[in-house]
Amino acid sequence: MSTLDPVAVFRTEAAECLEAIEAGLLDLTHQLHNKDLVDAVFRGLHTLKGSGAMFGFEALAAFTHHCETAFDRVRKGEVAATSELVAAVLAAQDHMRALVDQPDADHGDIGHKLLAQLQAAVGGKEAAPAAAPAAVSVPAAVRDAAAKKKNSWRIRFSLPANSMANGTNPLGLLDELRDLGECTVRANTSAIPPLDALAPTELHISWDVTLTSEQDRSAIDDVFIFVLDDMELSVEEISGQAAATAAPVEEKAAPASVAVSAAAVSPTTVPEFRPVEAVPAKREAPAAVSQAKAAENVRVPAERLDELMDRVGELVIAQSRLSQLASASTDIALRSVSEEIERLSGELRDTMMVLRMVPVATLFSRFRRLVHDLARETGKVIELVTEGESTEVDKTVIERLADPLVHLVRNSIDHGLETPADRLASGKTEAGTVTLSARQAGGEVIISIKDDGRGINRERVRAKAESSGLIQPGQPLSDSELLQLIFAPGFSTAAAITNLSGRGVGMDVVKKTVEALRGAIDIVSVPGQGSEVSLRIPLTLAIIDGLLVRVGSGRYVIPLSAVEECLELSLEEDLRSRGRSFISLRDSLVPFLRLRDLFRTGTKPDVHQKVVVISTGTERVGLVVDQIIGDHQTVIKSMSKLHNNVATFSGATILGDGSVALILDVGHLVAAGQQQEAQLRVAG
Repeated sequence: MSTLDPVAVFRTEAAECLEAIEAGLLDLTHQLHNKDLVDAVFRGLHTLKGSGAMFGFEALAAFTHHCETAFDRVRKGEVAATSELVAAVLAAQDHMRALVDQPDADHGDIGHKLLAQLQAAVGGKEAAPAAAPAAVSVPAAVRDAAAKKKNSWRIRFSLPANSMANGTNPLGLLDELRDLGECTVRANTSAIPPLDALAPTELHISWDVTLTSEQDRSAIDDVFIFVLDDMELSVEEISGQAAATAAPVEEKAAPASVAVSAAAVSPTTVPEFRPVEAVPAKREAPAAVSQAKAAENVRVPAERLDELMDRVGELVIAQSRLSQLASASTDIALRSVSEEIERLSGELRDTMMVLRMVPVATLFSRFRRLVHDLARETGKVIELVTEGESTEVDKTVIERLADPLVHLVRNSIDHGLETPADRLASGKTEAGTVTLSARQAGGEVIISIKDDGRGINRERVRAKAESSGLIQPGQPLSDSELLQLIFAPGFSTAAAITNLSGRGVGMDVVKKTVEALRGAIDIVSVPGQGSEVSLRIPLTLAIIDGLLVRVGSGRYVIPLSAVEECLELSLEEDLRSRGRSFISLRDSLVPFLRLRDLFRTGTKPDVHQKVVVISTGTERVGLVVDQIIGDHQTVIKSMSKLHNNVATFSGATILGDGSVALILDVGHLVAAGQQQEAQLRVAG
């Protein structure tokens, strides 16, 4: 059994924390006066700093401390939240990522430059960049102490017995309290059991702390902000005389020296105090509550899911073979067991597929930062709108779509959206809109990137294509074919190369990635109104329901999600349709392809052929096959590199008898059928 690397666990949690900080900062750009957002960002920075120091990421903790201090000043109303401050902390957050990923690398003077930007954004005195990790221990926001009134507080707290085993260090909490001001710490050891019953990993000490500080109550609450749910805490404001009685000596010695007798912390040692807003009431069974919360979610490495998916795929193949053997047997018991295993394997497959599905919100959220940075870089006013974030897609699809969507969004902003002056001159609003949307259609998910900019200039696209030799001068092209030229390698209509576009590599990457995912790209563009690029991607790349058919002596799989209906094509109808390849389906003509001719089987057609009508979106085409064998749970296997250029097939699968069946590429066949229809219409 493998044990988790604590540093790896910290990096995972730090990545989540940084994402939450980034989301809060981006929300704050639109609501600079939202105190809840300011508090959320501060808590995230505080967590990152504390966790970094705990796991030995001292440089990260020292750097994050300055950002935390800046937001602490915003919380207290000393400085205002501004777009410059948000931009400075966003840039600093990128440096925090680098310090998490490469803590020992030489990052040069990047940190000093970022802290200088942060100081300029805050507009006040900021601590100098730390040269050593000791900067983490600098008192937090203790400025202008002489001008502030000192308050005295009595703080009593105890942590659950399993707190140290769960990673909570009480000494760190005491150090943070000392950072707030003059502090006296007494330990209550009365709850420590006898030595023979003492567990070394359990905590049985509680603390009684007297604090004199310029800070208010909220600063004390912030010390315990991440352990409040599982602890007992009492915070009381006391008068100066009571504080002197309760705290005659400040103990700053090592932890072992603060342990005194239980009588030393008796309530009689404090003559009087004024209670202030008791923070959490005592909770029943805090350890059990914590464990119950932790049990709600389990973090599993992605590689284990992939391995489990492979095992489920092999099980499906074995089950298919068992079903084939059972169908040829007269043994009733064998057939019963086969049907039961088929049901269980189907349920296991469906459960496994759900585990791999991830909402596209995890993908869309990455683009908020990109749009924010591009807006500042280009000087354009851009609004990002997301729709259908709850649509779920296979995690592998999500991972591989990230880069293509980056290129498409950058292209929309650079080529599509106009400058604010141009938009106002053309009667549009100053702010341009980029919309990311996702929706499910059958076995596909359609992800669209839409902008309300100037649209695609078809004359420039044609001129560039002709000058590049992609098409012949004056060559007739449909509007769809013309727009698809922008995905050609090296194609760009940009007048100059910038750091956003102009090199002609982005859209080529989009096309190659989408084709590798067995997807397709649709483009719609209206001059002066904007463009929309839609990516049609299969929901999953692992296991699908398929329709097993026979063409000649070979067997093939058609994805069941693309099948609309099946018809019978008699020999007479087949002969009558020679030369036109159309069938009449409810008062509409649907083109069909004879797979026997397409695959060149060299066999005669069956007497009763079948037409399988498939579709992608609004386009339909019929596939003529010799026999429909039935449905089949299809485990998708990728094709070899030798077959990369065979566009008719998207993969292969292993049948129950061990033979291989090729999986038809529905998108390619529909496009071929529509092209055939267009040619026949032109000829007719």
